[in-house]
Amino acid sequence: MRIIGLDPGLARVGYGVIDTGGGQQRLLDCGIIRTDPGRSEGERMVEIARDLRQLIRAWRPELAAVEKFFFYRSSTTIAVVQARGVLMMTLARFAIPVVEFPPMQIKLAVAGHGHAGKDDVLTAVMRELNLEVPPRPDDAADALAVALTGWFQR
Repeated sequence: MRIIGLDPGLARVGYGVIDTGGGQQRLLDCGIIRTDPGRSEGERMVEIARDLRQLIRAWRPELAAVEKFFFYRSSTTIAVVQARGVLMMTLARFAIPVVEFPPMQIKLAVAGHGHAGKDDVLTAVMRELNLEVPPRPDDAADALAVALTGWFQR
């Protein structure tokens, strides 16, 4: 099964694509969708949708795993939630089933405990995908953790 994991954001959306064939997981692609901070929020949403469509067409995922957003008191909360909505709409347009996980569930699934630190999660991602070099940037590594959680919790 091919899974795309997504870590929502307005400035950067982390993505990770894994393949789970043959009883093991392997990394196919990871990175970020970066939006231009000089553009309006609406234009940035269009950028996110366009780039996600390109990823979907290139990798043809069978499942999408998306991190759930918890409301924090932050000036970026609404923009991140809107960007997440763009992700969900784009996935729906391609009829890709979506599973959603809160951060604690992702940490529990990949690192073994819900209060795992970033380094623990990164180590687990590297172990599960047999990586010698950590995926960068952090948003991409987080998206791979989300994709792995989608696989483990299927």
